[in-house]
Amino acid sequence: MSRLVVTFEAPHQVAVRREPRPQLGAGELMVETTLSAISPGTELLVYRGEVPEHLKTDETLPGLAGGFSYPLKYGYAAVGQVAEVATDVDPSWVGRQVFAFHPHESHFACRPEDVTPLPDGIPMDDAAFLPNMETAVNFLMDGQPLIGERVVVFGQGVVGLLTAALLARLPLTSLVTVDRYPARRAASRELGVTASLDPGSPNFNQQMVEAFAGQGADLVFEVSGSPNALDPAIAACGFGGRVVIGSWYGSKRVSLDLGGRFHRDRIRILSSQVSTLDPPWSGRWTKARRLEVAWEMIRQTQPSRFITHRLPLIEAAAAYEILALRPEDAIQVVLEYPSSM
Repeated sequence: MSRLVVTFEAPHQVAVRREPRPQLGAGELMVETTLSAISPGTELLVYRGEVPEHLKTDETLPGLAGGFSYPLKYGYAAVGQVAEVATDVDPSWVGRQVFAFHPHESHFACRPEDVTPLPDGIPMDDAAFLPNMETAVNFLMDGQPLIGERVVVFGQGVVGLLTAALLARLPLTSLVTVDRYPARRAASRELGVTASLDPGSPNFNQQMVEAFAGQGADLVFEVSGSPNALDPAIAACGFGGRVVIGSWYGSKRVSLDLGGRFHRDRIRILSSQVSTLDPPWSGRWTKARRLEVAWEMIRQTQPSRFITHRLPLIEAAAAYEILALRPEDAIQVVLEYPSSM
């Protein structure tokens, strides 16, 4: 029996290959994938060849062992159904809908602890957003927004929208989002933000000043994926403000103007990455607890409304082209899998 897999052959080259389906080993189960979500952040860096080849992939995820050298299988948002189990695995797993941090493959073998059963009442379309929702939860944990604060989010792609959706549930004084694409700003406004601004507008700087009554922001999230957003993010801060950088720039270099207000205004820059918990949280929090919060936020926000494109797995190359060449049209792109091989 065979399966279909998505492979990054080289920068800007994606292929869907047929290869033998893996055999079940002791203690393993077989997942038949129903759909997988493409990360418009990290996966686009891989697609464009903007990831340092010497860098390891996320070693905390069994499905992503290895490095970023081509050819490469990469992805981490697969949703499917358990099709079969090894003789030493509880047979009640068969038929269960599960999520896995796994590349785009129609079938894969893994251990039960490497998949997460979908909670009751959460559709597969929403479950595909789990990695990005967990990231958004992590951003709030690291940024620690307080009641009454003025907050701005640069970037309204998938992660930015989810971050804004969580922030919009808090009693903030104001919540402003920034994105250059009208469709994303429209989606952001539907979340109930105070304003969603176009950074390319000639009045952008004045609009930002007015949005925070001339006081600047207390907290800024930079999740646009663009190093060019860092200077405006710092400029948006008021005295003692903090900037949480959730973007991963890959091999793109960052040039910052830190010779102006940054030093005297005591602006703090923090990094936030979902693979680990910030040490101060480790006394009470685990990754499992954070994941439970992410599932509940998925239940409450129903993020599948951000899916803009659904393509069959065989058209994976076209899916990446949409994200790379037509970002103004795309928010979340998902791949849909044939029901049987």
